[in-house]
Amino acid sequence: MRDIRVGAAQFEHQDNGKSHNLSRIRELTRRAVEKGAEIVSFHECCISGYTWVQPLTKAQLLEVAEPVPDGPSTRELIRIAAEYRTIVMAGLFERDADERIYNCYVTVGPDGFIAKYRKLHTFVSPYLTPGSEYQVIDLLGCKIGFLICYDCNLPENARITTMLGAEIIFMPHVTGCLPSPMPGRGTVDRSVWDNRHRDPVSLRLEFDGPKGRRWLMRWLPARAFENGIYGVFTNPIGMDYDTVKPGLSMILDPFGEVLTECRSLDDEVVVALLTPEKIEQASGRRYLKARRPGLYGKLVEPQESVTLPGWRLMHEGESTDPARK
Repeated sequence: MRDIRVGAAQFEHQDNGKSHNLSRIRELTRRAVEKGAEIVSFHECCISGYTWVQPLTKAQLLEVAEPVPDGPSTRELIRIAAEYRTIVMAGLFERDADERIYNCYVTVGPDGFIAKYRKLHTFVSPYLTPGSEYQVIDLLGCKIGFLICYDCNLPENARITTMLGAEIIFMPHVTGCLPSPMPGRGTVDRSVWDNRHRDPVSLRLEFDGPKGRRWLMRWLPARAFENGIYGVFTNPIGMDYDTVKPGLSMILDPFGEVLTECRSLDDEVVVALLTPEKIEQASGRRYLKARRPGLYGKLVEPQESVTLPGWRLMHEGESTDPARK
């Protein structure tokens, strides 16, 4: 790894508003590059919006999804990357030639398409096909891995991505401020979001408490600390379909410390310098060498994999598609 400046953005996407969302990606990429960013990262499905697809039939979701890398949104990302001479990472729904649909995270540069990663643990729609592999790529002299949202909740995924060589893991999300049985968790009333300019304190108290940042701090720093990697967390702010999201995009170092984070109640991008010496010094790197794989047979015993989010699909059953019943 070498010294590298990385940007993590947050913005309020529009549901099914690809043109608007790509315009925000362009603007925030510009801001990040002005701060020296060599890579600019955005959140899960930021191009199309995310949670609004819950009630869609497969035919409707196929209309939203695009081929990667030959679809129009990926081509537009490449134009943005070329305009600002940087690497851009962003999420969308991908469809393949066999009409399988994936939650996909795309990496492009000034010279074109670089890589795509497919989310391993999908749940927002029954028509999404889970990805089947981890991915670590060489990029700008660094080893880069990817995990999308729920993927990060399983420690095994971050550990394996690190063992495949990752020094930096990009972690695009759409999360926070959701119904939950955990004490203090729950949604934020839309009126508090709408009134944020007149009363920012009330919204900041919601976002910084157990509904948002305090919940993230239970587990997000651990993924960086226990593996000795940089974690680049991105998340939308504002309305995502029927809930308010808290943003809080941030970059964590291999000690689990927050290097920088978005603190405004609006669209924002932050940039941090990531340096190799912290990886060499991190406790997580010692823990990797101390592993005893011979004791871990239980981890790889076959089981049925069921991804259960902490919130219920509120619109399940509303569709006329029998597969939704």
